[in-house]
Amino acid sequence: MKKKKMKIIPLGGLGEIGKNMMVFEYNGRLLVIDAGLMFPKDELLGIDLILPDFSFLRERADQVEAVLLTHGHEDHVGALPFLLREINVPVYGTRLTLGLVANKLEEHGLAARAELREIKAGKPQNIGPFHCDFISVAHSIPDGVGVAVTTPVGTVVHSGDFKLDPNPIDRRRTDMGKFGELGSKGVLLLLSDSTNAEYEGVTGPEKSVGKTLDDIFSQAPGRIIAASFASHIHRIQQVVDTARRHRRKLTIVGRSMVRNSQIARELGYLKIPDDMLIKLNEVNNFRPSKVVILSSGSQGEPLSALSRMAAGNHKKVKLEPGDTVIISARPVPGNEVSVHRVINRLFKAGVTVKYESVAHVHVSGHAAREELKMLINMAQPKYFMPIHGEYRHLHFHAELARDMGMSSKRIITASNGDVIELSGGGVRIVDRIDVGMTFVDGLEVGDIQDVTLRDRQKLARDGTFIVVAPVRQQDGSVVSRPDITAKGFVYMGNRRKLMKEVSDLVQAILEESAGRGVSDPEQLQEHIHNRLAKFLFKKTKKRPLILALVVEV
Repeated sequence: MKKKKMKIIPLGGLGEIGKNMMVFEYNGRLLVIDAGLMFPKDELLGIDLILPDFSFLRERADQVEAVLLTHGHEDHVGALPFLLREINVPVYGTRLTLGLVANKLEEHGLAARAELREIKAGKPQNIGPFHCDFISVAHSIPDGVGVAVTTPVGTVVHSGDFKLDPNPIDRRRTDMGKFGELGSKGVLLLLSDSTNAEYEGVTGPEKSVGKTLDDIFSQAPGRIIAASFASHIHRIQQVVDTARRHRRKLTIVGRSMVRNSQIARELGYLKIPDDMLIKLNEVNNFRPSKVVILSSGSQGEPLSALSRMAAGNHKKVKLEPGDTVIISARPVPGNEVSVHRVINRLFKAGVTVKYESVAHVHVSGHAAREELKMLINMAQPKYFMPIHGEYRHLHFHAELARDMGMSSKRIITASNGDVIELSGGGVRIVDRIDVGMTFVDGLEVGDIQDVTLRDRQKLARDGTFIVVAPVRQQDGSVVSRPDITAKGFVYMGNRRKLMKEVSDLVQAILEESAGRGVSDPEQLQEHIHNRLAKFLFKKTKKRPLILALVVEV
C-alpha cells in the first residue's frame, strides 16, 4: 500500500519576524494557517508593506480548503485581504480575531463576499480532511489559540504565539493540560514559537506592567500620553484601569487605536466606563493632571498620532513641559531607528518620556526558554521544528531541544519554501519551492521587480523633479529659495515660468509650515511632495518622480 503523506510548506515566518504563513497539505487539500505581513526596513524606499508570496496558493486555488487564523496581530492576519482578493475561501478564527479581520476586510471592499467562521478553544472542528483541535494560549492579545492538526498520518501541534502567564489580564491561561493530553496520545511534530528563544528564564507577567504604570501616573504632574500597539488589548486595559484609579479622563487618538478599541469594547474584550471617555477636543476642558491620551504610534510610524505630536504637527495635541509620554512597546526589528527618532523629539519637546530601556513599561507576549522547555515536555513530540523567528531564534530554539535530549535527527530546522514531508512516522525535508516576498507600494501589489519597473517607467515617461530646500533647524523657517532641478521632464509650455511657479509653491509651503510651527524635515518633505505632485499634474498632466530634500542648517 502507498504510504499516506502530509506536507507542511512555510511561506513566511521562518528566518524573519513577521509575515507568518504555513500551508498544510493532505489528500490533495490545503489548509493555510495564518496570513501575516511584515513592515519594511528603511532601505526599502517607497514600500509600505511586505506580504508572503502567494504563488504556491494561487496555482492551487481550487485545492485550498480554508485559512485558519491563530490570533489578531498584523504579522498573522495583515496579508489576509490581499490573499482573499485572489482566493475566495472560508476564514476560521476566534471571536475577537474575526472582529478585527472583518473591519479590515470592509476597508478593502471584501466584507460582502468573505465567509468568516468562528472557532472556540476546546471545541474541535473538521476543516476538510484536517481535524483541528483549538488550544487556548495566553499572548499579548486576547483570544489566541494554538492548533493541533490531525490526519491519518499523525498529529501536528502548532503552538501559535504564546507565553505561560500565570495570571493573565483576562484570566485565560495557556492550556498546558491540553498540550499534555495531546502529548500522551502522541504528537508526531511540534511547531513552536521561537521569538524569545534567546532569553533565559520566563517572560514576565502582563500584570507586572500595571505596577509601573501606577507609579508613573502617581508622579505625573500633567497630561499622560500612553502609546502602545493598537492590538495590545491587555495593555490598553491596564492603561484604562490605571487611569480610572487615578480619576483621569481618557481620550483615544490614532485611527487604528480608535478602531481596535471600539471593536474590542463592542465584543466585550475591553472594558471602558462610558463616563470616563471624552472627545479629543474636550481635553482642554480638564486640568492636565486629570487627562490621559491613549495613542497609536509606538513603532515610530511617520504619520501616526504620536509621531505628529513629537514633531509638533498634531492638529489638536501640542506637547508641553509637564506632560509624560509612555511608550509601552518594544520596537519591532527594523523599527528601532524610527522609534528612537520619536523619543529624541519628545525629549527635545521638553516632556518626560518612559520607555522600555528606562522603565518597566513593557513585557513580551512570547515564551522565554524555560516556558519553551515546558511546552516540549508536555507535548512530548517525536519531531520538533522551531517556527516564528529570525534565524538566530530558530537556532537557539533547536539548540534548546537538543539540550533537552532530543536527537538532532529529529529536529527540523527549515526555511521558507522548504517542503517538509510527514509519512511512515517520520518527518524530513524532501523538496523546496520558490518563495519570495510581495511588496505593497500604495495601492500597487507586486514583487520588487514590479516596483522598480514602475519607478523606471515613471522616470522614462515623465522625468523627475529634485527639490532641495534649506531651513533653519530651530524653527523650520526658510533660509534661502529652494533649488529646483528637473531631469527628463518634457514640457511644451513656458518652461522657465513653470520652474518659477514650482519654486514659489515650495517657498510658500515652507513659509506656511513654519508659521504653523512645523519644522520636522520628514513632514515638510511629505507636504512638498504631495502638493507639488498635484500642482504638476494639474498644470502638465504628467506625474514626474519627485524627490524632496529638506536640509536643516
